[in-house]
Amino acid sequence: MAEFLQFTSSGLTVGAVYALVALGFTLIFNASGVVNFAQGEFVMLGGMGTVFAAAAGVPLPLAALLAVALAVVAGLLLDGLAIRPARQAGPIVLIIITIGAALVIRGLAQVFFDKEFHKLPGFSGDASIHIGGAAVLPQTFWVLAGTLAIFSGMWWFMTRTMTGKALRATAANRLAAELVGIDTRLVTTLAFAVSAGIGAVAGILITPITLTNYDIGTMLALKAFVASVLGGMGNPIGAVVGGLLLGLLEAFAAGYLSSSYKDAAAIVVLLLVLFAMPSGLFGSKSVERV
Repeated sequence: MAEFLQFTSSGLTVGAVYALVALGFTLIFNASGVVNFAQGEFVMLGGMGTVFAAAAGVPLPLAALLAVALAVVAGLLLDGLAIRPARQAGPIVLIIITIGAALVIRGLAQVFFDKEFHKLPGFSGDASIHIGGAAVLPQTFWVLAGTLAIFSGMWWFMTRTMTGKALRATAANRLAAELVGIDTRLVTTLAFAVSAGIGAVAGILITPITLTNYDIGTMLALKAFVASVLGGMGNPIGAVVGGLLLGLLEAFAAGYLSSSYKDAAAIVVLLLVLFAMPSGLFGSKSVERV
């Protein structure tokens, strides 16, 4: 039982990070139809930016805010310099552009940061809490609480504010949104900024547990994409559920089978979803935009 609880704790922690990155995917996809494979780099910028700012003597809360601001600027530059000029290009071209942007961000991170792994201190210390025989780090609760808070804030924003409703209208029908006076370019820019901020927060929350370096974004983006597809591309609830399920599946595969199967689990899930239910758990039955 203790072993099961340990794997569950690990799976939920990692799955919550996948969920946050998948929420960023969802936000940008809904606003612009772009699948942003540079989303993982925002996570890296959050973690690495906080580490280096704190090492320079900046208090940790302020260092985290500076790292989020860095990621937001990167998101705005990605939209303004890469996505917006290619707006009329096809989906494959836009995906290639985001992959290229991820490579650029990663290269700049090597120059301005370094290639080493770094760690932040746990927000509530590093002493484990024993629950049912399982050792759970206090940072796990920060990750889960952060995911819940961001999802709740995103739900409130999307359903209770005019800007959020404008984003939903843009997602439903971009042309119709423009005809009723919505500035869809501003909506798209906002989506990139917010998704970058969410990714940075994920990086800050997870760094005390999993470490960070310039190269963590690639695998995170792939895992979050799988989580988005599993939950239903474009569905925020699906992004969270898909991320948590993928994290649990990886933890149980690594614990009960072999750690060699941990990363393969994501590929297996992606293939199964594409063959069995292409729309995902919460996605619409049709992916065509009308």
